[in-house]
Amino acid sequence: MDVLHPRLLVSAFAECFAFYDAVLPEVLGASLVKGGPDGPYAHWDVGSEGVLSMLDRGFMPEVAGTGALPEDAAQDRVMLVSRVTDVDRAYAVCLAHGGRSVAEPADRPGWGVRAAHVRDPEGNLVEFQSY
Repeated sequence: MDVLHPRLLVSAFAECFAFYDAVLPEVLGASLVKGGPDGPYAHWDVGSEGVLSMLDRGFMPEVAGTGALPEDAAQDRVMLVSRVTDVDRAYAVCLAHGGRSVAEPADRPGWGVRAAHVRDPEGNLVEFQSY
């Protein structure tokens, strides 16, 4: 049973599904467990551990009581952080599948990691790191 896993609330479900369904298996070895490009929900696991779930944002305002707020009330709603063996490869895979560069792969001595940042098609921030 998963205790904690990230969930993205997205407006561009089909585009985000295509991005993560291409990137997660190749970079992390994740498998799609439920859902498809038509939404409204999908999730990917590595083994029996949840890696990512995604839900169409339209389902949440009523549940969360946020219907009166602007859709983009925060700059970043989530950041996905994944430890990988090859930051440069993960970065390249993301760009090849529609990700947008935020910060190219670089050693970050102050953080003790090598890291790269991209945005998925919805604009969610993704960090890949190795240490």
